Amino acid sequence: MTQRILALFFAALAFIPMQTARAGAEVGGEAPNCALTSIGDAQTYGLKQFHGKVVYVDFWSSWCGPCAQSFSFLNELDHELKDGGLQVIGINLDEVPEDAKAFLARHPVNFAVVADANQQCAKDFGVKAMPSSYLIDRNGVIRQVHLGFRPEEAKEFRALAEQLLAEIPRQK
Repeated sequence: MTQRILALFFAALAFIPMQTARAGAEVGGEAPNCALTSIGDAQTYGLKQFHGKVVYVDFWSSWCGPCAQSFSFLNELDHELKDGGLQVIGINLDEVPEDAKAFLARHPVNFAVVADANQQCAKDFGVKAMPSSYLIDRNGVIRQVHLGFRPEEAKEFRALAEQLLAEIPRQK
């Protein structure tokens, strides 16, 4: 009987790490520092290099209909708020780079577009849907997470981005 209890106890202990593993980036947590490569010129980026800016991270794929809808909103947001300190970054998750390039030919963008070839950044963020958007404040803290894109919610996103741009970053 004692051996069964001990066996169950150790089996439960083996299961604990799976339950407590990080579920991904959450509101109030620090944004992961992902290593990313620009689709256009193969320039490398790390999200930490944008510290001090408000960063709108948008994970997308070429097969995603709502992603195509979101690009005009992201272009507008980038155009109107970039000078105020907003950095929009589209992170592509396509396995075939040509798919992303064909998508961008149909839906041109003005904001930074990078590839997450091994999808490690998506894993670090805990991406669950396409598109998945993360609004990060000037201190590198995730302030909003949103799954999917619905045009009627764009006004709310813009207002939150403007609010974060108006905040004074805390000193470290």
